[in-house]
Amino acid sequence: MKADDVVHYLQNNPQFFEEHAEVLTSMVVPHPHGGRTISITERQMLALRDKNRQLEGKMGELFQHGEENDAISEKMHRLAVGLIATRSFQSVLHTLHFHLRDDFAVPHVAVRLWRRPTECEELPEFADVSSELQAFAEALVQPYCGSTGGFETSSWFGEAATHVRSQALIAMRQGGGTTGMIALGSEDGERFYPTMGTIYLQRIGEMASAALLRVLR
Repeated sequence: MKADDVVHYLQNNPQFFEEHAEVLTSMVVPHPHGGRTISITERQMLALRDKNRQLEGKMGELFQHGEENDAISEKMHRLAVGLIATRSFQSVLHTLHFHLRDDFAVPHVAVRLWRRPTECEELPEFADVSSELQAFAEALVQPYCGSTGGFETSSWFGEAATHVRSQALIAMRQGGGTTGMIALGSEDGERFYPTMGTIYLQRIGEMASAALLRVLR
């Protein structure tokens, strides 16, 4: 008889140990953390304790993630309220820069819009952007996170450009079309990495797009 046969038999005959209770009292198994043997009942108790420790660890992780999400949600709320209160193009930019820097600890923020309204003065936000980058932004399904290598966006960070090691690129859209891009930069090469979650970055892009549409209309 193979071990699988024994397991299968016991699973299909749960009354076995009720009919042969003396077997439980006489069986011994190796201790999971040592060379000595222990009773099967003690072994079950140790297994339950190990399982409880694992569950406690997972619960701790869930609580931590919940607290982190609550903190981010609060920051997103403050940004949304700030953008709603803006009344000019410059105030939108100031609010966006302020909250991303102070609340989200993003040291470098740059915005580019593809078209400049006739009533707006020439500002860095309306500087020319290559057709390749515009096509890249149009094709983005979610924000890009990763290296600055090979992107003209690295030059958007001015004097800090040579120190920026990772970036997030967020396409701004209105009415189904892409109208611009937000670039977030960090000297930390692991701050924005390819496999990170991007839902909050996407929400920032949506809020900024709505605020800019309102003030530039």
